Amino acid sequence: MASIIAPLLFLFIVVGRATPAVSQSSQPPETTCFDWGESSQGAVSVVEGDAVWLSCLLFSHPSVYNYSSTQSTGHNLFWYRIPEGHDLEHPITYSPRLSKDRERLWLQPAASADTGLYICMLRNKSSCSKIAMRLTVLQRGEVTRGNACGLPVAGETIQAPIGLQQGEVLHCPGLQEAAKMADSEPTVSWYHETPESSRCHKYPFWNTDRQQRGAALRFHLMLVPYRGLYYCTVHYQRKGKTLNFTRSINVTAVYPTNVSKDPVILHPAKDQVFTVKQDTEVRLVCRGLFPYLKSSWDIWWTVDGKTLEKLPDHQRFSRINSQVNYDYGDRTEESILVIKDFQSEDLNREFNCSVRNERGFKTCRAQLKEEVSLPFVELGCGLGVTLVLMLLLFVVYHVFWLELLLLYRSWFGTDERHTDDKEYDVYISYARNSEEEQFVLSTLRGVLENELGYSVCIFDRDSLPGGTITDETLSFVARSRRVLVVVSPGYASQGSQALLELKAGIDGMARGGHLRVILVQYKPVQRQVWVGELRRARVALAMVRWQGEKSKELTSRFWKRLRVELPVRRVSIRGEEGSSKEAVLMRLISQNSTNSQTGLITNTVKEPQKVLNSAA
Repeated sequence: MASIIAPLLFLFIVVGRATPAVSQSSQPPETTCFDWGESSQGAVSVVEGDAVWLSCLLFSHPSVYNYSSTQSTGHNLFWYRIPEGHDLEHPITYSPRLSKDRERLWLQPAASADTGLYICMLRNKSSCSKIAMRLTVLQRGEVTRGNACGLPVAGETIQAPIGLQQGEVLHCPGLQEAAKMADSEPTVSWYHETPESSRCHKYPFWNTDRQQRGAALRFHLMLVPYRGLYYCTVHYQRKGKTLNFTRSINVTAVYPTNVSKDPVILHPAKDQVFTVKQDTEVRLVCRGLFPYLKSSWDIWWTVDGKTLEKLPDHQRFSRINSQVNYDYGDRTEESILVIKDFQSEDLNREFNCSVRNERGFKTCRAQLKEEVSLPFVELGCGLGVTLVLMLLLFVVYHVFWLELLLLYRSWFGTDERHTDDKEYDVYISYARNSEEEQFVLSTLRGVLENELGYSVCIFDRDSLPGGTITDETLSFVARSRRVLVVVSPGYASQGSQALLELKAGIDGMARGGHLRVILVQYKPVQRQVWVGELRRARVALAMVRWQGEKSKELTSRFWKRLRVELPVRRVSIRGEEGSSKEAVLMRLISQNSTNSQTGLITNTVKEPQKVLNSAA
């Protein structure tokens, strides 16, 4: 008896809610017919002109009703129809277009007038059972809209996951049923609609990984581009008519079956601690990875070994489940345990997150720690003051970075005269024309020698008559700590002496000595007219730009930037010359410190009186 009751309960679930829409007017008055109502699960949609069949859902569970056994016990199967917009059921008159085959009612083909409610009734002299299902006949324009292949598909799409780098065989749904009604072997046409381009391809698909073998489509090797919707159209002959119907299959790529399929808890990790606070709502997050399997899976929380529904205070506990990620069949699921009004005694309870599928089971305990209150006001004030100071320092550095750099060099920089045997501080290289020569001799030389105290070498001034230009140039460059190259449109044409000086300076830097090259742009030069040596030097060397009248003052950015590249100079004063001279000297030091060149006042001042006179 129990073996019959359980399938009956299952049949209640299959048919869904019962609807008293079916009349019993055609039943014998002495027979009581049990009405299962209308089955929402048995509803069928078909395109007008396609073949379709309805299966009596009374036989959906063989342990309840089996067609062969019911026939042997005297039961007969009858079909009735309630047309759309009518209330009374009418017996179906069978014809070549409407025929019955065992528990199926065939419409070959379906017409728009066939829409309605269909009832299958199984009865004998003493018992009767019936169930209803709805048939909807659609126009072709209603189902081909948005279909790249333009095929009329009204039925539900079949899901077909295939493992990557694995093989699979696709069979067209309904082919076996059609073969029983066909006068000859049915044929099948296959189509593929790619999801990326929404284009339709009819078989052959122009590769050897997918081949049609008979009516089936065989995947020899599944790849990601082979995903998408596949359509199969079945053609068959019956009583001189050509009939067909189309089904759709959604092929998805999943990870292969030969990889691990055990579930994994991603969060919380081992030894992870959740910080909680009393009298607040606490949320504990559990995240699990479920590899692809054709089976069920589950993720849940337990408190003290009990599910949330079995807790005495279950009103305080709830969970929120959601999918976080789906990657080729592998799903990442999240379950959030929500605890309302968290109390101190909850710290002693055991909160476990568990995951399970048919391959394994994992559980992880959530460790809780009470949050310690922090002095937010004090921390906020301290953080605010720190941010203000940092912003102030950033602004000061951004505006006065040259001055700060020069001040740092004056305090901590090393005087290169004590570490090398060079004779000159600066060797000036420039194009030999009147304009640049005037700039070099009157401006650069004057400030570097007279104001800043550097020893300057200029070839045209310091070379001796009768010498070799090449040898003397190389000698001057080798005896200098810096080579200052004045770049202008007339500088460094091939074969000029200026180009020789530039090459000598770059070679000196490459040999790892104390020589450095500084580029001073006197006038703008288009990059395409630069010689190769100057173009390569510009990539690695500093460029200080002369800006005419704005750069003439010793406090201008040009001279500050140039002093950063020049050697460090220190001032040493012996003895005291009186308070007025001492004040002048201190004012000079203060002025140069403000201008970021405290250590560049003069070259090893041995005569304080001379320095004071110059400052005065």
